[in-house]
Amino acid sequence: MKNITTLIQEAIALLKSLIETPSFSSEEDQTALLIENWFTQNNIPFERENNNVWVYNKHFDKSKPTLLLNSHHDTVRPNQGYTNDPFEAIVKDGKLFGLGSNDAGGCLVSLIATFTYFYANENLPYNVVIVASAEEESSGKNGLNSVLKHLPELECAIVGEPTLMQLAVAEKGLLVLDVVVKGTASHAAHNNPDNPIYNAMPVIEWFKTYQFEKISEILGPVKMTVTQVTAGKQHNVVPAECHLVVDIRVNDRYNNTEILNTVRANVNAEVNPRSMHLNASSIPVSHGLVQAGIALGRTTYGSPTLSDQSVLSCKSLKLGPGESLRSHSADEFIYVNEIEEGIELYIKILSDFFKI
Repeated sequence: MKNITTLIQEAIALLKSLIETPSFSSEEDQTALLIENWFTQNNIPFERENNNVWVYNKHFDKSKPTLLLNSHHDTVRPNQGYTNDPFEAIVKDGKLFGLGSNDAGGCLVSLIATFTYFYANENLPYNVVIVASAEEESSGKNGLNSVLKHLPELECAIVGEPTLMQLAVAEKGLLVLDVVVKGTASHAAHNNPDNPIYNAMPVIEWFKTYQFEKISEILGPVKMTVTQVTAGKQHNVVPAECHLVVDIRVNDRYNNTEILNTVRANVNAEVNPRSMHLNASSIPVSHGLVQAGIALGRTTYGSPTLSDQSVLSCKSLKLGPGESLRSHSADEFIYVNEIEEGIELYIKILSDFFKI
């Protein structure tokens, strides 16, 4: 077993290589190779499909429950405000700059190092599988969701996203709706009691004022926001339709199907979801992973941002080095000591959870 200091040094070196290798969503083939190389150099067999790489602990036992470690190696495209080269790993004033350094490269390399630390342990009460996933930023079809069919049933998961190593015990889901309000097309000069734009007004008002009954202790209420309204192309023509886009952030008291059914029952419009799989997620505060973090002085909170947790059906905890506010920002960075702390805390939390 490598000592933690060595693993930290090698993890930081891997992160620098990942930063300097472009890996936009669905274009992560080269960073997948870098991740493969880590496991090859550590004599750890891996599996790969598309740009997802996953690995099981050495003494995998089908009779034991399975813990998933997951983070992603794709990035968004660089913000136009960059003053640094986004593909140059620069260390300055304790900060490691570069695209994907914070979201979620620091989390990924910290989890890879943690997995490697436990890989050969013969007495783990859980199996451990790590997935370095693709297409997280785009919620693509060839991301973590495409790998789950290859994995055993998962009892719980740690999803690596920047949380300042605090415990995000719940995460809001996302449901985006395309809403079409119908009407009758006509010349604007004629009386028309069936103008779809006017018909849309009570629909918009419903989205503005309706309150879902179940409020989450951690995530609060479901939040619905009309974000786009489009209708008509000419000033003198009443259109036949008014189109709305509604962004709904779903708490852990509902699934997306329940939300959709409620909307359809209450609005006089055609309602079409863009996707249904980005559900809210949570883990009980009483769960061993959370309790291990609390014992180390970590605090719990509910996260408003979306991650690969949304495609998991098991209990999942979002936890990782870095800060969410830096994600997708110009001159993105992570503090080097955040990676050091992240690896040490991951190992301590899992050691407590495994009781070893």
